[in-house]
Amino acid sequence: MPSIAHRADEPRKHSGRIRELFPTLTIIIATVALLFIGSAIAAIVTGGLTHFHEAITSAEVLFSLRMSVVTSVISTAICLVLALPTAYALSHTNMPCKRIASILMELTLSLPYILLGFALLLIFSSPFGKALKDMGLAVVFQPAGIVFAQLIVNLPFAIRMTRTALEEINPRMEFVAKTLGASSWQVFRSIILPQARNSIISCAVLTWARAMGEFGATLMLVGVTRMKTETLPGSIYLSISTGNNDVAMATAMIMLIVSALTLVLAGVLNRPVGATRVSGATPHGRFGRCGAKQCDRPANSLDDLATTPFEEESYGR
Repeated sequence: MPSIAHRADEPRKHSGRIRELFPTLTIIIATVALLFIGSAIAAIVTGGLTHFHEAITSAEVLFSLRMSVVTSVISTAICLVLALPTAYALSHTNMPCKRIASILMELTLSLPYILLGFALLLIFSSPFGKALKDMGLAVVFQPAGIVFAQLIVNLPFAIRMTRTALEEINPRMEFVAKTLGASSWQVFRSIILPQARNSIISCAVLTWARAMGEFGATLMLVGVTRMKTETLPGSIYLSISTGNNDVAMATAMIMLIVSALTLVLAGVLNRPVGATRVSGATPHGRFGRCGAKQCDRPANSLDDLATTPFEEESYGR
């Protein structure tokens, strides 16, 4: 009998050894992945240190840095202005053809950026684009085209991130606010935006970083003209094309520093969001004039309902 029990324990011990080996295996894989990623960062730093001062004092590199920062800020602002209402429409309304819109965004995200730039080139080289040029909005081979190139690349990404953030918000507070007479705009402003603040900040930072590094669509739409449509990636491309690899690595190091500062800023801004409370009573109730019976509840009824357990479901979405 002892021998039989010993044999029965052997599979259990073998399974235990496998479970103990799994964390070690994941650590080894993670180490290999991090070494691969870190080697690229190390190559940029070691290759760019020697000529960093030359690059940071170069008028051409400083011009490309300003061009990248300005166009990225503009395109990111436009992306957020368009992404927020679009994401709300896709996640909180009965917008027609929502499935088609989702497929359209996924398809755009999967296309090569140079192809998106070529599509913009066709659009702005058409009579429509020529009409815009006659009205003063020149895009092809102009700095304004950089903004459009960054926009076509990043807008689907921003919409997808923002939509995911809005869909992950617990619908309890929205439902309670609406039962107390809040309009859709009040719910969006007082509940959805505060709850999604961190995600929106992350979306803005990632969109800006992607715009700073965008090159394929920009190259196709505006080209790379020195001191005119030259961005930081374009400056790196020109330096490599002329055999000036040292300056190219130094310029890449500038992009690395800008990205690091962006992550630090995002960490400062991306503070945890506390519990959202809808307040601000008006002469007609907590949310203004409403005909719902819930508006007659005491002022603390919203906080009481907000902490009440409930079944996870989508209230009217």
